[in-house]
Amino acid sequence: MNETMVAVVGNVATQPVYRELATGASTRFRLAVTARYLDREKNVWTDGHTNFFTVWANRQLATNATASLNVGDPVVVQGRLRVRTDAREGQQPRTSVDIDAMAIGHDLARGTSAFRRAKPGEAVTVAGAGAAGQPEPDWETPGADAGAQRHPEPAAVT
Repeated sequence: MNETMVAVVGNVATQPVYRELATGASTRFRLAVTARYLDREKNVWTDGHTNFFTVWANRQLATNATASLNVGDPVVVQGRLRVRTDAREGQQPRTSVDIDAMAIGHDLARGTSAFRRAKPGEAVTVAGAGAAGQPEPDWETPGADAGAQRHPEPAAVT
């Protein structure tokens, strides 16, 4: 029970990628979360820093998410937060932040959605699953320039 559970509100940044694995269906997509704040001097809302998360869904959630989500959709994702650091030979270590989704839904504060319950045993059409001509998204984060120094962002503790 010592897991970090999060609920994140953002936009689908990449088309969901669906895979049938030996353990069941799996879907992943990138979620963009941009902080907004009121610039009191200009009296306008301004976009702040954008964080990107890789969202992983499994089994029936994977099938339903792939059939329901498109790039740009406003969504709410609830799940387990996973932070991974990958150190490769001769390269700078990379850090990725993943969410193992337990629930995904459209953000009804920003639009409408029509829910349709999947019946047991009913085949849900997964658009684009294994479709030819759709390249695998580039999940790598661009590396820092060789001459540029990389400074870590300050962490905020709340």
